[in-house]
Amino acid sequence: ACTRTHGVGARRTPLSDNACSRRNGTQRQTSSATSTTSRNLARAMLAAHERGVAVEVLADREMVAKGENSQIPALHAAGIPVRLETRYASAHNKILLIDAEEEHPVVVTGSYNFTFSARNAENILILRDNRALASAYLDNWRRHHAEATSYAEAVLP
Repeated sequence: ACTRTHGVGARRTPLSDNACSRRNGTQRQTSSATSTTSRNLARAMLAAHERGVAVEVLADREMVAKGENSQIPALHAAGIPVRLETRYASAHNKILLIDAEEEHPVVVTGSYNFTFSARNAENILILRDNRALASAYLDNWRRHHAEATSYAEAVLP
């Protein structure tokens, strides 16, 4: 899935113009972040899910539980598989993998928070067509995914 409109209000970010230029043809997206409060990012993930893209999300349980603007519940409610990391004091990964097992994978990482109010001095790195790197990130994501708890178990009563 493509996160083509991630930003604050009308402002645009590197995710807006770079990572999502491949909107059509995307097969799978995996994401890992402490939380996601960006409504634009959530809308892009939901739209991809509706197009049949396999979208999966990992987030930090504590941040989701206390995050009043978290978009994670909406993603879960829409049927996107969400797992929450509980093993670490803070699950601080910030990655977006697009078609990680395909011929032209995209890895998005950096200090940039996938939030509505990301205002810190941040960096973002968008790497394209590096299959070995995408595979390494995907292996790490899968390990965290296997250790995580389903959203329903971790948050719902």
